[in-house]
Amino acid sequence: MLTTTTTKVLEPAELDAALAVLEREPVVNAFVAARVRVAGLDPWRLGGEMWGWYTGGRLESLCYAGANLVPICAGPEAVRAFAERARRSGRRCSSIVGPAESTAELWSLLEPSWGPAREVRAHQPLMVTRSLPADVPPDPLVRRVRRDELDLIMPACVAMFTEEVGVSPLAGDGGLLYQARVAELVTSGRAFARIEDGRVVFKAEIGAVTQHACQIQGVWVAPEYRGRGLSETGMSAVLHYALRDVAPVASLYVNDFNAAARAAYRRVGFTEVGSFMSVLF
Repeated sequence: MLTTTTTKVLEPAELDAALAVLEREPVVNAFVAARVRVAGLDPWRLGGEMWGWYTGGRLESLCYAGANLVPICAGPEAVRAFAERARRSGRRCSSIVGPAESTAELWSLLEPSWGPAREVRAHQPLMVTRSLPADVPPDPLVRRVRRDELDLIMPACVAMFTEEVGVSPLAGDGGLLYQARVAELVTSGRAFARIEDGRVVFKAEIGAVTQHACQIQGVWVAPEYRGRGLSETGMSAVLHYALRDVAPVASLYVNDFNAAARAAYRRVGFTEVGSFMSVLF
């Protein structure tokens, strides 16, 4: 029995306790919760370790340590404990991402040893909706991407990622992991696009799914088609799929400087309910 404040790597048998923490904030934690629901807590299957912070023998906070470092339901004391563990382990992640307050505190403790970051995005509004758009009709040409269209969708996915993150997802391993992730989304029916004359002009994916919420990601319009409202009608179409077939709540987070995207999301019914932060390496 853990009777004092303790931080450790969770064992697979602690899955129920971890899920109980994740479900305290089901929309905020959808990304990590979806992974844990599928993979459990085995580091090989999960793609990283799940650290737990205990006080008085009770699991209170988590930190996912994989390709991303993600603090979960973490107050100041838990953040300090996670930062100390991360310092000892050394940086193995490509980003730190999570709720803005805890992520900012985590980064302030890690920056002296891990810095400088390539980019810090301190305020990324978290937006949610539970209702289908009332005033924006869905684009009838937006549909699920077929498995035989993977080669067609991939250039758009690479363009979106590079534009959004600032580096190509094909760097490092030649894009094998990224291509596998896109293929997984296509195969599971969670990739959507409007395709004209063999070219993707709008796309988006439902990246994380739990029984409580889903998270939309990868929203992109081909540059020459921007300004025509395709992001709004396209998102309306994706929301019809998401809220009808997937989960009762749809969420996303967006860069605060992307005023056009934030306005488009508001027009299809999203409201801002919190803030994320990302530290990119």
